[in-house]
Amino acid sequence: MPFTFDTATTLARRLRDGEVGSRELTEHFIRRIEKHDDLLNAVVVRDFERALEAADRADAALARGERDRPLLGVPMTIKEAYDVEGLATTWGIEVFAKNVAASDAAVVQRFKEAGAHFLGKTNVPVELGDFQSYNPIYGTTRNPWNPERTPGGSSGGSAVSLAAGFCALESGSDIGGSIRNPAHYCGVYGHKPTWRVVSDEGHSLPGMDSAPDLAVVGPMARSARDLELAMDLIAGPDSFRARGWKLDLARPEQRSLSDFRVAVWPSDPMCPPSAAVADRVQAIADRLARLGATVSDTARPGFEPAESHRVYTSMLHGQLSAGVPDAAFEKMAEGVGALPDDEVSDAGAALRATTQTHRTWARNDHARGRLRKQWAAFFEDWDLVLCPQMPTTAFPHDHSPLVTRTLQVDGDARSYLRQLFWAGLVTVAYLPSTVFPTGVADDGLPIGVQAVGAEYADYTCIRFAELIAEEFGGFIPPPGYED
Repeated sequence: MPFTFDTATTLARRLRDGEVGSRELTEHFIRRIEKHDDLLNAVVVRDFERALEAADRADAALARGERDRPLLGVPMTIKEAYDVEGLATTWGIEVFAKNVAASDAAVVQRFKEAGAHFLGKTNVPVELGDFQSYNPIYGTTRNPWNPERTPGGSSGGSAVSLAAGFCALESGSDIGGSIRNPAHYCGVYGHKPTWRVVSDEGHSLPGMDSAPDLAVVGPMARSARDLELAMDLIAGPDSFRARGWKLDLARPEQRSLSDFRVAVWPSDPMCPPSAAVADRVQAIADRLARLGATVSDTARPGFEPAESHRVYTSMLHGQLSAGVPDAAFEKMAEGVGALPDDEVSDAGAALRATTQTHRTWARNDHARGRLRKQWAAFFEDWDLVLCPQMPTTAFPHDHSPLVTRTLQVDGDARSYLRQLFWAGLVTVAYLPSTVFPTGVADDGLPIGVQAVGAEYADYTCIRFAELIAEEFGGFIPPPGYED
């Protein structure tokens, strides 16, 4: 069928033009899931019957001439962490295996209002806390480029669903790269919005009643144009803020790659990437310069990367541990403390150092405020930062204890959690970032690159990724999934 790897924008147009019906399209994606997902294990909560009913309603609306809903009839999947009325929301945590959502998350509701419907929900790691996607409820999700490798996490199932052709549009969430690292590992697009630009209501578990610091929700797709469309639909205040303010994100002025001012950050001593990843960032930068863009290899914001990483990891682990029962937190800390000093991971060190006091958080928040000001000053002269998302291509599955894991980077063993550096550089300062595919490395696995912008410059990041695809190429299907 020619529609498998169409973008959501193209599918919506085909539906409006009568080239395909919503039921036909929905049945097609259901067949693909049934054919390929036994191996990949991406769509772990399936809702096919209701999806077909929604498709029939969409076909009826299209037959009546309805054209005002931009995604009318388009099937989607969505990350398991979002509430979908009538389906389980567990975050991979066994105690929540029977937690069934009574209503839709804000993002789900906004996609439905735009005419989309949902085939099911996609897999995550336990408590959304890993660069892999496995849990005791749903098992392990595998990368379609190589099933022996991780698809990323925590939106790993989302990225696989897109890459394998199970849907054309998804939505993930991100506090430590959880939209961006799966996009990189699976060769798709992901946008981490500016903090609070998209409502995260309904992306939670029982007892989580306020929006978490650092964390965002945002779209994933097979094209930058679909990221833009999705942001148009889902961006906006949550129910508390809607009473008093509205969102007005600026549209980019740049019309070609030559219009951009790009600072290139291909490597850093805090987290040196593999040669393949660093060279890819640099190769794109060099080509941008040849196209007439203003490119600098030396421009940097005015802070020490190590200080940014310290503030980020402290706030991150404080945020993540807030949802962990006290007894479990103490057990985690004891396990880390029993390790020799030279084996303590970044995560473990941060966990031992994190105190549960508001005073500590407030001090870090002041430090974060300084980082935001320094980034803002930097972006007065530059439109974007081009940098890695992760230091390597997708790595082999590793389900050993988190704090003792390592990552091989060009033959050197590195701390597993130090991979957070490139994601955290962006996250701690609330910046938007779009990860876009750049083709495969010599190992046959995709490489994604981050385009990072100033706060609220979301559409600038997305526009850059769209223009990059026109010049360099965009999404390509993994071998074996083209049919």
